[in-house]
Amino acid sequence: MKILVTGAAGFIGSHLCERLLQDTSLELIGLDAYVKSSTPVHAREYNLRYLLQHPRFTFIQQDLLKVPWDQLLPGVDIVYHLAGMPGVRSSWGEDFKYYITNNIEATQRLLEGCHAYPITKFVYASTSSVYGEKTGQVNETSSTEPLSPYGVSKLTGEQLCRVYAHNDRIPVVILRFFTVYGPRQRPDMAFHRFIKHILQNKPIPINGDGKQTRDFTYVGDCVSAIAATAYADNIIGETINIGGKERASVLDCIAILEELFNKKVEQQFMGKPIGEPSHTWADTSKAQSLLGYEPKTDLRRGLKAEILDIVNNPFL
Repeated sequence: MKILVTGAAGFIGSHLCERLLQDTSLELIGLDAYVKSSTPVHAREYNLRYLLQHPRFTFIQQDLLKVPWDQLLPGVDIVYHLAGMPGVRSSWGEDFKYYITNNIEATQRLLEGCHAYPITKFVYASTSSVYGEKTGQVNETSSTEPLSPYGVSKLTGEQLCRVYAHNDRIPVVILRFFTVYGPRQRPDMAFHRFIKHILQNKPIPINGDGKQTRDFTYVGDCVSAIAATAYADNIIGETINIGGKERASVLDCIAILEELFNKKVEQQFMGKPIGEPSHTWADTSKAQSLLGYEPKTDLRRGLKAEILDIVNNPFL
């Protein structure tokens, strides 16, 4: 079976490719455009360092808006569409044009390609940001009311998937990720910034009062769920939450980092950012039932793994 992974040099994409290649029956094409974002080129090259040596992995550095489908999609069975422009805070103002290009236009063009060259599954990576501010546990039937332009762009991608599923029978599956963390996490994300500041003996910048909570999903658990879609039956047309083993506040996470570093860290409280909900909490019962998903990594283990990755990464 041949699989195309877009965004293969990214945080989640590189982990997914490594997980899929554990199945010796799979052949992978990894596509990444190295789009302008918070992840520098050398970090993407670091993410790919093992994949580029693998005999069943082919890497193509190409923009989804320019790639010729007749050279890429024939023979592909599954498309994992992880490519896109990430980040809530950077999606305001002039930079929103990059979200339109990379999250909306690129998705539409890829769906057109999959109409011309039919596949068996199109798995779209979405986000909990589409839900907006919610109270309590959120399931997939909850209303979608994004608080940021980023969330709007990802929800638009979801709607495009549904339009093409309805009109062109594209076999779409939508996965909504909740705050993924772990080794190779993007430099702009909170845990990465916290760890770097501790290593540099700088105060940790905290947005808001630190009491906001997140459903934290370890990247290894996340890619287990994504990879499971390759083998699962009866998931076409489904939207599925992918959450983590443990919810916690930002202050709780800092306390774990203090324990792991065995030091008290200085905290610098910033203003509350716009576009971010106070709390997220995924109902993952659908993922459990359809994908056999059961997150295994708690925050202490996951943060320890991320610390080791940052310490041992020569490019950071």
